[in-house]
Amino acid sequence: MANVVVIGAQWGDEGKGKIVDWLSARADVVVRFQGGHNAGHTLVVGNQVYKLSLLPSGVVRGTLSVIGNGVVFDPWHFRDEVERLSGQGVKLMPEVLQVAENAPLILPFHGDLDALREDASGAGKIGTTRRGIGPAYEDKVGRRALRVCDLADLEGAAPQIDRLLAHHNALRAGFGVEPIDRDRLLRDLAEIAPSVLPFVAPVWQTLATKRRQRARILFEGAQGVLLDVDHGTYPFVTSSNVVAGQASAGSGMGPGAINYVLGIVKAYTTRVGSGPFPTELDDEIGQRLGERGREFGTVTGRKRRCGWFDATLVKQSIALSGVDGIALTKLDVLDGFDELLVCTGYELDGKALDHFPASARQQAAIRPVYERFEGWSESTQGARSWADLPAAAIKYIRRIEELIDCPVALVSTSPERDDTILVRDPFRD
Repeated sequence: MANVVVIGAQWGDEGKGKIVDWLSARADVVVRFQGGHNAGHTLVVGNQVYKLSLLPSGVVRGTLSVIGNGVVFDPWHFRDEVERLSGQGVKLMPEVLQVAENAPLILPFHGDLDALREDASGAGKIGTTRRGIGPAYEDKVGRRALRVCDLADLEGAAPQIDRLLAHHNALRAGFGVEPIDRDRLLRDLAEIAPSVLPFVAPVWQTLATKRRQRARILFEGAQGVLLDVDHGTYPFVTSSNVVAGQASAGSGMGPGAINYVLGIVKAYTTRVGSGPFPTELDDEIGQRLGERGREFGTVTGRKRRCGWFDATLVKQSIALSGVDGIALTKLDVLDGFDELLVCTGYELDGKALDHFPASARQQAAIRPVYERFEGWSESTQGARSWADLPAAAIKYIRRIEELIDCPVALVSTSPERDDTILVRDPFRD
């Protein structure tokens, strides 16, 4: 049986939550390997809607779920999300949920710094969620972060706390903000620790054991490759690596544990926040896509920008992550369009370009080149087999496969868990 990595191959919000939830029925373990509670996954199970942002999507099914060391961990949000799910009937115990002991903590002043920087940036705003993700990753790389294991020994962590506060108090002074109250921070950490510590474990050891037992492991990424700190539309990116290779570093498993990479791709394109978007539609078509697709962020509620499918960008994401197959989501949103467009390349200064450039100036200057397709009037919503799809929809899917040079493994036709067409099983291919 294969171990599968699931990543977003666009700018996030591709529907990873539903796909991971669907795949978790075939998995023994689900691992979240990067990002923080800035990610948003919505799961629809019958009449129940679950909104997750930090917890792995497998928790709803009761699959062993792991928050890896590559995640920045907000203990207060963790407590609140566990309590909210408990109120929906999902009881989470340490036997089914583990948190890496070496994951870095997001603390309240990380969110403060995030907001202060955004507010001071004017036109240069990145469009962060203001949840402290970036500052927490900075402290990790700067070797001054507190980690989950420190919650068990705050006295022993005193020198690290002093290093951390010295850095942040200097930044806060520059913004004219009062210094951090050290005693209050220690009280807050001591208060939250009991909500977290029962779930803490050396998860690398758990995963190594599961691998020896030939368990099927599903690695769940957040955001999308186009938001990767190295390979995305920099500087309008997240603060972590989103590409499939991060599944290894962010979980404590070697790269040999990865057998199949599944890229989640929307049948059109969306983006939240600032940054380039070559196929964006600032017209009634873009508005129609947003309304039909209910394009609002799970975490922030922000309206998503919408546009046509960009095959050039997706092909680039697939190459960067070694994607073996894609899950095409939200096909039903395109029902009823007379014509569909797909970007097949760009023009830059009058010349053809077959990739998305790294330069911010060039990113702003490129123009999409489109291929046109006939739409379909029939409904694809709820389709669970190829026979249920209109011929024009199948033609659209097949052409996307050709343009991105990657086969379709799954097609999602509604938010419902079982409204999914299985073409290739990632756990067996």
